[in-house]
Amino acid sequence: MELPFSESYRIKMVEAIHKSTREERERWIKEAKYNLFNLKSDHVFIDLLTDSGTGAMSDRQWSRLMLGDESYAGARSYYAMKEAIREILGFEYFLPTHQGRAAENVLYSTFVREGDVLPGNSHFDTTKGHIEFRKAIALDCTIDEAADTQLEIPFKGNIDPAKLEAALRQYPAEKIPMVVLTVTNNTAGGQPVSMENIRRVSALCRQYGVLLQLDSARFAENAYFIKVREKGYEHKTIKEIVKEMFSYVDIMTMSAKKDAIVNMGGFVAFKSEELWKKCQMFCIMNEGFITYGGMSGRDMNALAEGLDEGTEWDYLESRVRQVAYLGAKLDEYGIPYQRPAGGHAIFVDATRVLTRVPKEEFIAQTLGIELYLEAGIRGVEIGAMLADRDPVTRENRYPKLELLRLAIPRRTYTNNHIDVVAAALKNVYDRRERITRGYVITKEFPIMRHFTVELQPAK
Repeated sequence: MELPFSESYRIKMVEAIHKSTREERERWIKEAKYNLFNLKSDHVFIDLLTDSGTGAMSDRQWSRLMLGDESYAGARSYYAMKEAIREILGFEYFLPTHQGRAAENVLYSTFVREGDVLPGNSHFDTTKGHIEFRKAIALDCTIDEAADTQLEIPFKGNIDPAKLEAALRQYPAEKIPMVVLTVTNNTAGGQPVSMENIRRVSALCRQYGVLLQLDSARFAENAYFIKVREKGYEHKTIKEIVKEMFSYVDIMTMSAKKDAIVNMGGFVAFKSEELWKKCQMFCIMNEGFITYGGMSGRDMNALAEGLDEGTEWDYLESRVRQVAYLGAKLDEYGIPYQRPAGGHAIFVDATRVLTRVPKEEFIAQTLGIELYLEAGIRGVEIGAMLADRDPVTRENRYPKLELLRLAIPRRTYTNNHIDVVAAALKNVYDRRERITRGYVITKEFPIMRHFTVELQPAK
């Protein structure tokens, strides 16, 4: 008899979570102004808001915390992190930051100016926010197939080379500080980018004299998909694939709260010493001295260990297969999502679920609220709310995809929890025809509004 698949770890410590009543949840979401970010964590039963910083660190990571060197300059922990980045990722120069958006802030403060254009594949919220805050343009060059949630192709997160080359021809090189390639492509549903696509994008950047930045929060999950889906990589290790991925790029930014499995931390890394030196001023101004940036020594130690663990096959197989397990349950119930299942989350196709809610009333946000009311499960909207308003017209933008992301923290929940998520979503799906109204905005910030927006039910 073939043995069933099992996780590559065992549980050493647990944290209690508590169920609530429907009446309590109705009161709590109203008090939160119908913004899932405003909910207290104690009011959430299963939290799938994000996989960022919410995973469970290993015993080795916890032990490394105790060895953290908190010296202000030249700490041992900085050099441990430097060694891991060089050996695993292939970058000689880096600046530590407290998380990924801080890395973007350091990088874009140095290189992005008003009127610049940064082509990419579905820039995520903080990336787009940092670009548009500087009155530059985040130009989406994702392949058209990514907009069809029911289409199954292996690398749905790719940049369309024809779209990218058209942009590189249209704008002079001095107006394109860099191309931003995100792996995996979060906004398009956690979809991976192929090695072939990375090579083609890199070649175009070299041809037109433009830098290539890899937004690398989930680079290890992307490497996993290359190994299992791309011909010629099935016999390579994850670390070998990672090294090749980064060999084609000039700069990487990383929120280490994802694939390095830490609660806080990030960095921006460079192949060029010159680029590294240019960014040091903004690191010192906004984060801290260049050998700690926004990080403590203990967190740099845990990050270094996490880069190693996070690029091992056994861990990644357990991680990605749990996401696929949720996808399989939704298949069983007929609930549409961005197919195939992504690396860190299932992205439910809200427009196919709540067909009677007007787009102006934020369909995916409405689905997220309904799921919370059903069972205390918190997801996050990836749709019109996150897309913000057009920076020129100030009209709401309505993207091609209106998704509810259910991001699964690493090494945190069991498949019993996943079964609850699927059943709760089925209950919402079964009563979808009775959900006809959504929500309207009563208060918002001009950029990245979804974090703090206030809503009320539409009348």
